[in-house]
Amino acid sequence: MQPHFNLIKPSWSLKKQRPVKMFRVKNSLFCVLKTFPNISVRKFGTGRMDKVNLKGRSLLTLRDFSSDEIKRLLWISRDLKQRIKHEGQYLPLLQGKSIAMIFEKRSTRTRMSTETGFALLGGHPCFLTSQDIHLGTNESTTDTARVLSGLTDLILARVYSHSTLEELEKEASVPIVNGLSELYHPIQILADFLTLQEHYGSLSGLTLSWIGDGNNVLHSFMMTAAKLGVHLRVATPKGYEPDDGIVQEAKKFSQQFGTELLLTPDPMEAARGSNVLVTDTWISMGQEEEKVQRLKDFHGYQITMQTGTVASPDWTFLHCLPRKQEEVDDQVFYSPRSLVFPEAENRKWTIMGLMVALLTDYKPKMPMLKF
Repeated sequence: MQPHFNLIKPSWSLKKQRPVKMFRVKNSLFCVLKTFPNISVRKFGTGRMDKVNLKGRSLLTLRDFSSDEIKRLLWISRDLKQRIKHEGQYLPLLQGKSIAMIFEKRSTRTRMSTETGFALLGGHPCFLTSQDIHLGTNESTTDTARVLSGLTDLILARVYSHSTLEELEKEASVPIVNGLSELYHPIQILADFLTLQEHYGSLSGLTLSWIGDGNNVLHSFMMTAAKLGVHLRVATPKGYEPDDGIVQEAKKFSQQFGTELLLTPDPMEAARGSNVLVTDTWISMGQEEEKVQRLKDFHGYQITMQTGTVASPDWTFLHCLPRKQEEVDDQVFYSPRSLVFPEAENRKWTIMGLMVALLTDYKPKMPMLKF
């Protein structure tokens, strides 16, 4: 009989091991090695991080970004937040530059964070819906990419098909940023990890539990968590598992970085010992006709305070929004454990950090963050 989950156990060097923590899952005993918490990159890795340069890169998926590159993006984002929000500095780092924002899907946070963030940095954002341009219809995606490359410095696209982003990236001569596709939502995950870094003080050794649909946000967590030393536990109903190819990639990352990856249909099993409980909408745009069946299939997956009883005492909650009651109840969503509104605000600072990193040679002024 095949096991109902997949567990990748970490293989750490002895000098990084703590006393072994044991727990039982469905009558099977597993050993999870926890790293020493709060190892500061500030002390050991600042020189290496200073050499990371992302200027001219595109971001379609964080699968293509290294651990140091992701940390660099978070460092720049936190630095801009400190200097602009907390110190009141004006930093026109993108003065004279423009961005084309293509939106096939409507948005609140992606549009507002990108548009206001680019303007705050002195640049000019241009918002384009399917009514403004005819991407791939009256004008080919190839031609659109080439035209916008001559008119703007950066293209962010929120699209239905990831292949549209790949074609834009192939034909454009400026960086392309994935504002969301059916496969990935990388700019959301940058905001999530900045929020957790701010709250916990570091990321390495945290356990994050995803309870819900195996969707694009989960895929981006799977391409990122291990690179930051974060263990990932995933609960999805049968038939709603993450993409098989992405699961295989995530397994490789977990083995490479020595983190735990657990896949299970049991929400309480996924939540056990977790620092962070995360969910997302069960019914994405374009899935409205599936609503009745999906609500039935996701019965029992709502995150409540009961879910938190098996989590770590310091557990927190994330949701990328918009949120529905069936996904998480009010008691959790509006509780002090909920980080959803700082998470939403950090969409602005992380997209700003990303745009600055892709378009300039900016170096953060604040000390390196602790990862």
